[in-house]
Amino acid sequence: MSSITITLKLSEIVYDIQNKAFLTGRSLHNGENHSHVANMQANDDEENSGQVLRSVTMAYSVLRNRLAEYLVGNDLSASNDMVDEKDDLTLMLSMPSNYNKNATRTIAEAAHAYIVSMAIADWFAITARGETADYTRAAADSLAIIEEALNKRVRPVRS
Repeated sequence: MSSITITLKLSEIVYDIQNKAFLTGRSLHNGENHSHVANMQANDDEENSGQVLRSVTMAYSVLRNRLAEYLVGNDLSASNDMVDEKDDLTLMLSMPSNYNKNATRTIAEAAHAYIVSMAIADWFAITARGETADYTRAAADSLAIIEEALNKRVRPVRS
């Protein structure tokens, strides 16, 4: 067995959520839907950032559940505290000895994309009903990429 560590910077996740929400809103602007576009855009105000962090917390928990087979350690307790924006999200995975470590970055990038997509889908479910489908689909695609990367193996080599 070998261990890999995936570290996701929460500040990058939050920025990506805010940026994608902004760009999505801007792309939907038709000159008449100003309020709809403004409501889609997440900002750093307490009610916005609190909801975004709550959505990130849930997405991270679901991701940990999907990776449970590989996670190192046992969580013997849990709470409903949301992640703190100053923290990083860390996943330590125990992989088979023939795991292809070249796929580690793919897992990290897809995990980031999954959390961002799920958080945006959750955000849009509240602020822009009807705009969630693309992000829900993107999250599912990210999980498929993670699953594929987890199953990458190296060819045996003669000693």
